[in-house]
Amino acid sequence: MRTLIEGFTKQLQEALNIAGSAVLTPKNHIQNIVVTGLGGSGIGGTILSELVQDECPVPIIVNKDYFLPDFVNAHSLVIISSYSGNTEETLSAMKQAISKQAQIVCITSGGEVKALADKHQYDTILIPGGNPPRSCIGYSLVQLLKIIQFNGFVKTDLLAQVKSSIALLDMEREAIQQESEDIAKKLLHKIPVIYSLGSCEGAAVRFRQQINENSKMLCWHHTFPEMNHNELVGWTEKNDALAVVTFRTSYDYARTIKRYEICKPLFEKYSASVTDITAKGTTRLEQYFYLIHIGDWISVDIADLKHIDAVEVNVITDLKNELAKLK
Repeated sequence: MRTLIEGFTKQLQEALNIAGSAVLTPKNHIQNIVVTGLGGSGIGGTILSELVQDECPVPIIVNKDYFLPDFVNAHSLVIISSYSGNTEETLSAMKQAISKQAQIVCITSGGEVKALADKHQYDTILIPGGNPPRSCIGYSLVQLLKIIQFNGFVKTDLLAQVKSSIALLDMEREAIQQESEDIAKKLLHKIPVIYSLGSCEGAAVRFRQQINENSKMLCWHHTFPEMNHNELVGWTEKNDALAVVTFRTSYDYARTIKRYEICKPLFEKYSASVTDITAKGTTRLEQYFYLIHIGDWISVDIADLKHIDAVEVNVITDLKNELAKLK
C-alpha cells in the first residue's frame, strides 16, 4: 500500500492520459446525475458532488445500495463506478438503470460491468485493474471529472486543475510525509474523531474509510455546522481514547470557522488530542487532493506502527464468500 500511495501523482497523470483518450458520446436533456458505486469506487461520487455543487446545474446523487432512486429515468445520467466490475450492489443498480432506460456511462477495469456495457454499447472508460480499489481513487475520480466536464455540466477546467494538483503534491511530498508520521503517532491506539469544517466532507469520509481499511481501526466522522446541532452535546466526559482530527480548507465559511473555534477548547478538554490539518493549494480540487493524499499517508503510517498489513481486508473477503453461497 505504501508503494501505491507513493505513486499517487503518477496515477493521477495516467488517469489524465486515460481521460484524454476516452471516447464519449454527449448525453442529452439530462435532469439529474446518479453516481452508483461503493467503497473505494463510490467515494469519488461523494467527492464529485461536493466539488461541483456550486456550478453543476442539475443535482448529483450518490447511490451506495442495490437499488436506484425511483426518479431515475431516460433523462438521468447514471455513472456506474465499479473498480472490479463485479460489485454485486452496483451490478444490481446497473441492471435497474438499463431497465429504466437511463443514459449510462461506466468506469471499470472489466468484469460483468464491462460485459453489460459492451452488450448495450454504453460509453465505458477502462482503468487499470489488479490493485485494491481504495488505492485507485485517482483513476476513478479523474474519469468522473472527465464525464462531467465533457457533457458541459461545469465550465471550470477541472482536468487542468488535476495537472496543477500533481505539481502541488510533488512539491509538498516531504512535508506531507513528515506531517503524516507525526499525526499517525497521535492516532495510534486511539479512536479518531474526524471533523470537516463544511467544505470538504468527502475528504473526511475518505479518511475515515482509509483508517478503517488500512489501519484496521474504528473511527467516525461528522461535519460542521451539522454536528453543532446533535453530536456536540455528547462531549461531556473525558475520554483519552478519542483523538480529534479536523480537515480544513480556505473555502471554509467564516461563521463555520468561528463555530469550530468556540468548540475546540471543549474537544481539547475531553479528548487526548486535537489536530488541525489545513489543506494547501489554490483551488478546491487541489486542496481536496492534498487532504486525500495526507489522509492516505496517515492511514498507512498507522498500519506500519501497528506492524500490520495495510492491504489485507480478510473480513470483507469472508463476507463476500458467505454471500456467494446465497442465490
